[in-house]
Amino acid sequence: MKGSMKAGAVLAGGIAASAAGAVAIGRAIWRRETERAVERLDAAARAGPSPRTGRFSPDELTALPPCAARYFEFALAPGQPLIRRARVAQEGDFLLPAAGWRPFAAVEHFSVRPPGFVWDATIGMAPLVPVHVRDSYVDGEGRTSGKAAALVPLVDQHGGREMASASLLRHLAESPWFPTALLPSAGVSWAPRDDHTARATLADGSVTVWADFSFGSDGEVIGVAALRYRTVDGRQVPTPWSGRFWDYERVHGMMVPRRGEVGWVLPEGRQPYWRGRVTELDYEPAPAEHGGRV
Repeated sequence: MKGSMKAGAVLAGGIAASAAGAVAIGRAIWRRETERAVERLDAAARAGPSPRTGRFSPDELTALPPCAARYFEFALAPGQPLIRRARVAQEGDFLLPAAGWRPFAAVEHFSVRPPGFVWDATIGMAPLVPVHVRDSYVDGEGRTSGKAAALVPLVDQHGGREMASASLLRHLAESPWFPTALLPSAGVSWAPRDDHTARATLADGSVTVWADFSFGSDGEVIGVAALRYRTVDGRQVPTPWSGRFWDYERVHGMMVPRRGEVGWVLPEGRQPYWRGRVTELDYEPAPAEHGGRV
């Protein structure tokens, strides 16, 4: 009897060790896939066009709607280095349909010209079995991948104009974290909506997206709204979508929000699915056309 129990314990230990080893391998593969996506993003940024001067000039604001111009006056000082790449670390809560709100931690890499991002998140589920999610827009393609414990596939959507549009729109909406990406010199055009709202439009290749930015009393971005594609029963359906920003502070000379929330605006009411705060912000300045770094 004792021999059987000992053999069972050894077998159980072996199974647990094998499972732990498989999870470790899965995580290593996931990390490498993320690194490759970031490498592609960085390569595109290095090959992208450089701004003429490499620094912000208020001359860019003369043709903008007054509320948009006021935002840049709030967020940027004359001579602020333009951003080529940004790294944003986040933590907060993410809504999973089958599990409710779960804690997450993520790192997101951005490029400005051409626009792109890679968001790599770990969402807490059962102990030792997190959900890994990677959302990206690289080389004009949008993609969302998700795996339980970095092993079991949950979602892998990529390709198509709708996916590219939804991803490029995410990039545009998150640009207040690196405000020079919203300047006309970064490819964004602005049109007035009312005294406190302006529409930003961004094109990348054959994909063009827009978002309406709302501004607060100091000029800060407080909200963003758009129509964004959402997966419903396997179909991509344009759906009202909105986000909020608050808790601004100066980072590397720029005023950026530390907290935010995004959600779908459904017939039954607004449904947030991401709420979090930024824990780290790092920027790489863009070299000017004449060479050198700023």
